[in-house]
Amino acid sequence: MTAGMTIRFWGVRGSIPCPGPDTVTYGGNTPCFELRFGDEEKLVIIDAGSGIRPLSDFIMRNYFPRGPVDADILITHTHWDHIMGFPFFAPIYIKTSHLRVHGPVTYEEDSLDKIIGDQLRYRYFPVRQEELSARIEYRELKETSFELGDGIFVTTKYLNHPILCLGYRIEYRGRVFCTAYDTEPFRNVFPTDPQDPNYDAEAAQEGETAAAEENAKLLRFFQDADVLVHDTQYTLQEYRASKIGWGHSTFEHAVNAAHRAGVKKLYFFHHDPLRTDAQLEELLEKYRGMIRGKSLLELEMAREGLELKL
Repeated sequence: MTAGMTIRFWGVRGSIPCPGPDTVTYGGNTPCFELRFGDEEKLVIIDAGSGIRPLSDFIMRNYFPRGPVDADILITHTHWDHIMGFPFFAPIYIKTSHLRVHGPVTYEEDSLDKIIGDQLRYRYFPVRQEELSARIEYRELKETSFELGDGIFVTTKYLNHPILCLGYRIEYRGRVFCTAYDTEPFRNVFPTDPQDPNYDAEAAQEGETAAAEENAKLLRFFQDADVLVHDTQYTLQEYRASKIGWGHSTFEHAVNAAHRAGVKKLYFFHHDPLRTDAQLEELLEKYRGMIRGKSLLELEMAREGLELKL
């Protein structure tokens, strides 16, 4: 039987690594996925958070003895928790490695290689980017579709985060793996209260229309996905109390969106660093109970070490 797509979770936590006794089950490393495709096990990595360090160890033990590391690294955005592990990814120090780093850039004056590579400066780190041995190519992305080779098709979608951030839809042999993090629902940023001194009826209506259109685009983006990994850093109560505009979603929003889009399995992701294993388990059972008998959607909590085969 020809191999399909294999996904391994190496980091599932948001904002900052949080090792300790309360995060053993689900993990404390920040975002990183390993994807392998086909019999050749072509390697694609999504994000270079602290989870890329244990992935690096795994690659060096199990794959490097077979030959040089050749990989595409898809960066969702350049916030620290999504790139902080890059200097600890061993293949960047090996001459035979060939890495293609893809990702969005918010500030035009700073290129992708500068943003990621600036971590490798003496003021932060004992090795400079110029001293790396691997062949590393940087490719800046916007909303687009492209092929990584071997029938691996990638579509990107802008998300709602304080800097430019991309979701990735990866299609391979009829299977679909999709990410939607870091993001929160698009909303109208114009005043909608006629009593507000800054209220403008036309602007308010345009804002409502624009937000609705972007949210609809996201539903189409992960329509019928086999697996959707979605930002669920907050509960609805937490979000409404003080987190609006921080660029992260609620469990309630993710479940509703996945159900409406016909997603088969939803993984809660980007766990809040304050959330313990016990709290994550309680939340998983809570939301499973809320949709039981009402939806065919399967709910899971992302955890380090989990392996999926599509």
